[in-house]
Amino acid sequence: MRAVVQLVKKGSVTVANDETGAIKKGLLIFLGVTRDDTKKDASYLAEKIVNLRIFPDHGDKMNLSLVDIDGEALIVSQFTLYGDCRKGRRPSYSKAARPEKAKELYNFFIKQVEGLGIRVGTGIFQAMMEVHLINDGPITLLIDSHKDF
Repeated sequence: MRAVVQLVKKGSVTVANDETGAIKKGLLIFLGVTRDDTKKDASYLAEKIVNLRIFPDHGDKMNLSLVDIDGEALIVSQFTLYGDCRKGRRPSYSKAARPEKAKELYNFFIKQVEGLGIRVGTGIFQAMMEVHLINDGPITLLIDSHKDF
């Protein structure tokens, strides 16, 4: 399981002109699921992201987590995180999970984050979404449950 995590001052997702999720200060999490992922990967990634000390403290040092700042999470499914661009000009998505499995693990990940006390907003799985955000920093991290990077 792979995530692109961005600190945001606020964020929202719109599908067909309807806002499906919105947050104030917190994290925008683009989540990709690979065919080898399990609930263990989702649990690991949820706990890791929620507790990352990447928010500034009073001394402006990255020392606080999403929990510490009482922040929120906007979680958006993103199968293209498993796009392989090494060959040719068209990405291959052969490592991405099939939609049924990806949706199950995406929803499980959301429940895990909520279970850690975080308010969550979401997009709609497999929908064409407009993601709106105001970066904070900007600070962007890549996290992989298989620790590939």
